[in-house]
Amino acid sequence: MSVKELALNHSNTMKYSSFMLFNSLLLIIISSASWGCKDDANAIIDRNYQLVWEDEFNGAAGTAPDAAKWVYDIGIGPGNDGWGNQELQYYTDRPENIALDGQGNLAITARSENFGGRSFTSARIKTQGLFAQAYGRFEARMKMPWGPGIWPAFWMLGENIDLVAWPQCGEIDIMEYRGQQPNLIYGTVHGPGYSGGAAITKSFGFTNDRFDVDFHVFAIEWGVDYLDFFVDDTLYQRIRPEDVPGEWVFDQPFFLILNVAVGGNYVGFPTPQTPFPQTMLVDYVKVYTEVK
Repeated sequence: MSVKELALNHSNTMKYSSFMLFNSLLLIIISSASWGCKDDANAIIDRNYQLVWEDEFNGAAGTAPDAAKWVYDIGIGPGNDGWGNQELQYYTDRPENIALDGQGNLAITARSENFGGRSFTSARIKTQGLFAQAYGRFEARMKMPWGPGIWPAFWMLGENIDLVAWPQCGEIDIMEYRGQQPNLIYGTVHGPGYSGGAAITKSFGFTNDRFDVDFHVFAIEWGVDYLDFFVDDTLYQRIRPEDVPGEWVFDQPFFLILNVAVGGNYVGFPTPQTPFPQTMLVDYVKVYTEVK
């Protein structure tokens, strides 16, 4: 090959290398920009909230929760079907199942005992008819029970549930937990076209920690076109109207629910390794409205 041919070949190689380098850099820039947009879309937004409702569960041990704030669900559900989930417990209002612990917590306790034709008891309270709100921040600081078949939850239902059937009323599960997976919680929404096993859900978990060893704050921040799910200060899920395959029904007041179920479709049966009693401790529940 002549000197001229070698020079030309070297020149073409340099041009090709420069071209490839330029394209690679351009691809990195585009990818970085796209990733940045994705991060921005899920970034925590600093909102200004004002407290409008709370219960800190202060009182003597054995005291019932405040009747001005909470009412009980009693029994096995209006359809006698374990509250629509094949749950195994009988919900009571007895202090053995639900009471203040005298240390600033509400204790909801699931027990293995024969009562009302069932083999387990527990409790479920709600603010239905007493308090409901659309939009804002809803949070509770809680410590979980544990064990296969234990199903605690902090959740919400649309206030219009007496007028329209579930899931048209909407359901927001701020925190759901399977006792056999003590390092995981789930945040979920149910609505028309995306309920039950087709609900929109995401988990948040620890690698070296469990939700039954300490208290954590579980919260949502809810606006006209978003639902943000938090554990402590971590935003782990944002749901928007375009993320649901059916009607967005989260545009009306919802009321709050706290309960500990035993068994059911979501968690399965307790096992011989499930220790009883099991207690969910609730330090506080607070609701805020956004101030703009």
